[in-house]
Amino acid sequence: MAFRPHFQWYDVRAKNRFREKICLNAAWQFQKNIQQNYLIRKYKMLKKLAFGLVIASAAVGALAQTVTDIQAKSGNSAYSQNARGVIVRSPYGLCWRTGYWTPADAMVGCDGQLAPPIAKATAPAIAIAPAPAPAPAPTIIAVAAPKRCNFAVTLTNDQTFSFNKAVLSSAAKARIDDEVVSKLAACSKIDVIVATGHSDRLGSQQYNQKLSEKRAVTVAAYLKSKGVSAQIETRGAGKAQPIKSCDSKLGRKKLIECLAPNRRVVIEARGLAK
Repeated sequence: MAFRPHFQWYDVRAKNRFREKICLNAAWQFQKNIQQNYLIRKYKMLKKLAFGLVIASAAVGALAQTVTDIQAKSGNSAYSQNARGVIVRSPYGLCWRTGYWTPADAMVGCDGQLAPPIAKATAPAIAIAPAPAPAPAPTIIAVAAPKRCNFAVTLTNDQTFSFNKAVLSSAAKARIDDEVVSKLAACSKIDVIVATGHSDRLGSQQYNQKLSEKRAVTVAAYLKSKGVSAQIETRGAGKAQPIKSCDSKLGRKKLIECLAPNRRVVIEARGLAK
């Protein structure tokens, strides 16, 4: 019973030492983990940096390959040069200068202008355009006017009308057949046909006007009977347009015979020929 406190005190110290050891191990392990993470991040960063340097070196090498060699001036040159007299360049294509370089020593491709300077600027000659060739004369194609089939036929002599009559004689019909119907057949298009009747001076104006109109209608009817399909206008001139004058002292019978040429019909046609 007298030794129990001693043993109890010893057990407490042992437990404390064990706990302290556990804490130290945990702290050491935590610090080790931190160091490992730091080394891993640093390794990755160095790896990226090395990759970037490789790419940059390749780009600089490609750039250096595209740089054209520049020959140094003979004698004392203000640029560093190799054994072949070519100006030495940096990896970025820059020319290496010596200590006594001045702006007057600048060379094309290293400093200043990238092209040789122009000794004296002159305005370019004004090019005079040649005079344009004259335009060819337009070709004028003559277009022939359409052929017409216009004509006029007057019934005369034995083709005239008897006194105070509007009947066609056989001679008048034959004349119309030969010189009117046949000519109309040669037309491709008939614009108009006009039949104008006339009378002699015997009788009143009113009577002779109606008689001249009847004679024109008689001719138009005969043309229609011959198959003429074109439009036919009929007109009466009465006794206003005589073509023969006779002495009034003549007897009536002789006067009627003398005035026969005035008892006529004029047939006019206008159109296009075939």
